[in-house]
Amino acid sequence: MLMNILFAALIGGIVGVAGHLQRLGKLVKPRMTKKFIYLGFLEDILLGGLASVFVIVTTTPDSPTAVFIISLVSGMGGEGILKLLDTLKVKDQE
Repeated sequence: MLMNILFAALIGGIVGVAGHLQRLGKLVKPRMTKKFIYLGFLEDILLGGLASVFVIVTTTPDSPTAVFIISLVSGMGGEGILKLLDTLKVKDQE
């Protein structure tokens, strides 16, 4: 089970970085601003990895192929959450 969790976190993190590159076109490094810490691409890695781990833990797949496919899909779901949060942030600024 531990190997499934680590594999899921790795795949979800890679999908998160790919989504970050697709959304912004470059890797944005973490930085501190006056109000908060902006995590940059680390935010995408963490959210994609966490989403994949949560789904893998709740579904308990039995093969590495199933772990890979479920991790890809849930990593994309984590990316969708980030896009939604960005949309809400833009609406609040208007």
